[in-house]
Amino acid sequence: MKILIVEDEEMAVKKLTKTLTAVEPDAEVVGVAGSIRETVAWLKAHPAPELILMDIELADGQSFQIFEETEVRSTVVFTTSYDEYAIKAFKVNSIDYLLKPIQKEDLRAALDKFSQVKSLYRGHDAAPEPALNVSSLIRELQQLQPKEYRQRFLVQYAQKLVSVETHQIAYFYSDERLNLFKTTDGKKMVVDYSLDELEAMLDPARFFRISRSFLVSIDSVEQIEPYFGNRLALHLRPSLDKEVIVSREKLTPFKTWMGK
Repeated sequence: MKILIVEDEEMAVKKLTKTLTAVEPDAEVVGVAGSIRETVAWLKAHPAPELILMDIELADGQSFQIFEETEVRSTVVFTTSYDEYAIKAFKVNSIDYLLKPIQKEDLRAALDKFSQVKSLYRGHDAAPEPALNVSSLIRELQQLQPKEYRQRFLVQYAQKLVSVETHQIAYFYSDERLNLFKTTDGKKMVVDYSLDELEAMLDPARFFRISRSFLVSIDSVEQIEPYFGNRLALHLRPSLDKEVIVSREKLTPFKTWMGK
């Protein structure tokens, strides 16, 4: 049995390999990948292994993103530290979820399940369907697992590197080729992320993208006024020497956000 391990902690890889050897001596670990990027590259460069043992939380995000970036033709067993009772609800078909630290009997049961599914297809041309219900399972698990949002940014200010908590940031904005933010006490700093990237990593309950060039915090909106073209103009605190306009397509969701 050829197995790919997707895990970003070296110690966890060693423990999993040791446990795997104990319960399935004939298993062959054909590769180890520690991130989404490495896994996608490995899958594109190598024949599909029979089985992938895949950690959900990787260094560069949740492993569900792998399925969006490349075709996964292997059966997948997810490993996770998430609550075991939620995991039991998703133990279906050829997909399994193992709670860390992984126990021998749980891994043995997952491998047995894989062997049973594989045997159903013995004598057929088609391989076992690896993604049976995986799309719905991924959506459900993403909803169950609370998303972690960015808590701070390390930026250069006054020839020093400083760490700024997100609750200290009033708003982000683009100014020509630079992306910047202003802190609640009026300091202006350059940030090395695009507004698209910032929007994805910030808590949507606190920050809202009002236009292509502005991402504001709920606490920074001091005043809202009607603006021509069925738009809104915002007065932010601290103030900024440029117009801050809510785009027409963002108008309705912005009002909803402000009213929550």
